Amino acid sequence: MCILLTNLAKSDDILGIFDLTIEVKDKEVFKSQKAMDILMDLFVKGSTRTLNKYANYDYLSYFFADISRFPKGRHYFVTEQTYDHVVPLSKLLVFTEKYDSKTRREGVCSTIKNSLFDTEVHMKLLEDPKINLLPYIIGPFAYANNKGLDDEEIFDLPEELQLLGDDKQVEPLKELIAIHLESLLLLCVNRSGREYLRGKSVYPLIRELHKNHGEDELIEELCDRLVQMLMRDEAPSNAEVDAMHSDDTSDEDDDKIMEVV
Repeated sequence: MCILLTNLAKSDDILGIFDLTIEVKDKEVFKSQKAMDILMDLFVKGSTRTLNKYANYDYLSYFFADISRFPKGRHYFVTEQTYDHVVPLSKLLVFTEKYDSKTRREGVCSTIKNSLFDTEVHMKLLEDPKINLLPYIIGPFAYANNKGLDDEEIFDLPEELQLLGDDKQVEPLKELIAIHLESLLLLCVNRSGREYLRGKSVYPLIRELHKNHGEDELIEELCDRLVQMLMRDEAPSNAEVDAMHSDDTSDEDDDKIMEVV
């Protein structure tokens, strides 16, 4: 049934699910009668077959990925819901490192990437401690023992990634690493996002990833694009330009000022 639902999500008509309500009997598990909320609860709470010994609902991740292609779907995943006061995307993040289920990881990675096409929510997703997006995007390709990073670079990482031990796993599938890199590129669209990533040692992780996966053309290309975004010089802000103008007192100096667009 989850696979069928995923196939139905290829059609725009699937957006009707946001208007669908279902009468639920188990109100301890399902706090909402909205169909989309129920599917989220099934996916999260049923992942270990505690709700249904015959199903783990992994294929709902592909459904989420497909429905997040639509603006209405993206809005749902990045908006706090009234029934539990949680942003749905935050419930999915932990599954980016569920290494016993490629299906669940892949669908969740794609849902995250699609949700980031709404650029105005980037800083909320990065800075809100109840969401804390970044560690779940860069964590899958962070190496055990923080391999290749110096002490200062490690200190700047998100706290969750600063003391990685010998048992730290790395995403084994290159195509999923590529999705995470594409998510980072989306976060680089705005200057505030680029500066945030710089301050969290994202570049050193990309550097080490490139060293270890340089033979893969797609990963190499994505790493190169990220390096260009993160290591380039930023144009002065409007405030900085105004300050430059205010410091010039002579006509001769004014002639030397170049407009920054």
